Amino acid sequence: MGVLRDHPELALFLCLALGYLVGKLRVGPITLGGICGTLIVSLLIGAWAKVTISDDVKTIFFALFIFSLGYMAGPQFFANLNKRSLRYFALCAIEVVSVVGIALGLAKAFDLDVGTAAGILAGAATESAVVGTATESIAKLSNLTQAQITEYQGHVATAYTVCYLFGLITIVIYTSQIMPMLLRINLRDASRELWQKMRGGSGGLEADEREALPGMVGRTFLVTHADGTLISQLERSNGSRVTVEAVKRGSTVLTPPPPDFELTLSDLVLMVGRRSNIIDAGRHVGPETPAIPGLDTPLATTQVSLTDKAAVGKSLDTLTKEHPEIAGGGVYVTDVLRNEQHLPATPETIVHRGDVLTLVGSRSGLGKLASKVGAVVKNDATDFIYLGFGIVVGSLIGQIVVRFGDVPMSLGTGGGCLISGLLFGWFRSRKQTFGAFPPQAATTIKDLGLAVFIACTGLVSGPQAGPLLKEYGALLPFAGIAMVLIPATLSLIVGRKLLNIEKPLLIGAIAGQQCSTPAITSITQVAQSSVPMLGYTITYTLSNFLLPLTGPLLVGVLGA
Repeated sequence: MGVLRDHPELALFLCLALGYLVGKLRVGPITLGGICGTLIVSLLIGAWAKVTISDDVKTIFFALFIFSLGYMAGPQFFANLNKRSLRYFALCAIEVVSVVGIALGLAKAFDLDVGTAAGILAGAATESAVVGTATESIAKLSNLTQAQITEYQGHVATAYTVCYLFGLITIVIYTSQIMPMLLRINLRDASRELWQKMRGGSGGLEADEREALPGMVGRTFLVTHADGTLISQLERSNGSRVTVEAVKRGSTVLTPPPPDFELTLSDLVLMVGRRSNIIDAGRHVGPETPAIPGLDTPLATTQVSLTDKAAVGKSLDTLTKEHPEIAGGGVYVTDVLRNEQHLPATPETIVHRGDVLTLVGSRSGLGKLASKVGAVVKNDATDFIYLGFGIVVGSLIGQIVVRFGDVPMSLGTGGGCLISGLLFGWFRSRKQTFGAFPPQAATTIKDLGLAVFIACTGLVSGPQAGPLLKEYGALLPFAGIAMVLIPATLSLIVGRKLLNIEKPLLIGAIAGQQCSTPAITSITQVAQSSVPMLGYTITYTLSNFLLPLTGPLLVGVLGA
């Protein structure tokens, strides 16, 4: 115990290791997750060893977490601010109004202190970020002594832990098991039918899967029917949708052959293009042959962010006609990435500004096309200049205090960094030639920042946990269950009766308004489909922005 007290870094990382180990324990479809496990372990170690952690450590790591969260959500958040997503925004509004209203009601009815009320809100809403924004706001209340601030901040962590546990179990079971019965659907069948209606085909690939029949291929053919045909004629005969990359005549290989090169019998031709076009072109050339040594040619791949205003709003088919480098020049669009969502690169796909196009083809052709339609994406290393300035801007925003009558309102470092993260992430997505923050790096910093913040909070709050549980032991589980069931049920009724949201999407959206990753994981397992994720991502993004702001709001109202 003395070692942990003298070396708090040992206690901190011990909490992370044991917490994530506890978080892996599974009971049916329920797992606590690493964050809740870390908080449980840190509360126990804090109560036993009474470890002291500097508040600056909590502030720094929470800023890293909340900025990364906003940065990753920024593109989707602003993309969802449209008429089409307005009905999903209504679900998030139900969530926010309900949890704040219930928390205020419980605080008045049971004379709860501001820390316990904020912890109930954070835990029942299963939104860990509220712990940070509320804790920070409590520290700024001028009518509290330092001892009261420490006590109430401890109450936030304890109330969060208990309510989170019951709230998590409730939202997982309610959305994945009970809601399909209330809606009278088989979630698996309904998800498949909806997907076929939206896409007219099967679902997407898993992370470890690859297409058995890839869209773009290279094939070699023996010239029989195309004797006397020029290379330019062969390419034009298929609408310039295939390119001849190499021709082998005897021991001579031309890579690439000139447009006026004339094919003769027994030439071997390598053509590249979409599979259907290659099959059609092959009928005019001759029989397909196995791969020929020496006839293969490497194709380069690059990602380009679409910034050309003239290309925005056009289909890939139109771009192919306007830019001869596409297809006719040996360059093909194989993927369209929009807000971290992969779209099919079909001729009918409409491209928007900021879309990332994956181009495959000859290196010279890629360079020409990239300079015309956008800029090559740079996402190989974190741009710490952009990251640093983003957190600085967020911290400055958090210092702004706005008074509503006698109630001082301040976003604090957490709320400010959330807003700056959204803005910086969205601005980066517009061009993607600066401010790189690779998704894996952003996810690591986000998870590490939250885990360290939660561990620090638990270690400091451990001594206050016992008295609070004795005083409000029965209230906390009730609050955790009620604050999930009430907004979720209201959203279920409003979503079907008024907003007419498709049932699988509605179930996913309700999990998203609660920001519950375990819930959507359980839902997709029951559905055996990722269709509910389409509703989840919209409300999850909006709630991830709105719910952390309820911490300062609740603290400001009760603290006044």
